[in-house]
Amino acid sequence: MEKGYRQLVSLMLPAGVMEYFELMNAEQSDDGVIKIYLEEKNISPYEYRLEKLHSKGFLPEVEVQDFPIRNHKVLLCIKRRRWEVIRTGEIITRDWTALRERARITSEFGLFLKAVFG
Repeated sequence: MEKGYRQLVSLMLPAGVMEYFELMNAEQSDDGVIKIYLEEKNISPYEYRLEKLHSKGFLPEVEVQDFPIRNHKVLLCIKRRRWEVIRTGEIITRDWTALRERARITSEFGLFLKAVFG
């Protein structure tokens, strides 16, 4: 059942989201709002692929309104990961602008990234 649940929710998300984010939970509040919780996967950012990184948890969660599902408001609750560069002690996050420019991503995922991270 767990696999089917995750697959169903992933079909409702913008194409490409599940490549970089893990589905953590989905729930509906008493007022009908559907919340889908996503955490960025621990995949090193491309720009730092040659560095040793240590995951340092997450940035504060952001909520992004997505398209309604069956007339219910949908919020994507997204936690972005941060890493420490072991060599320098610098704290970094994934550069989503660089990802959009470098990768061939769907326009839907590109719009999703722009809405979430600017």
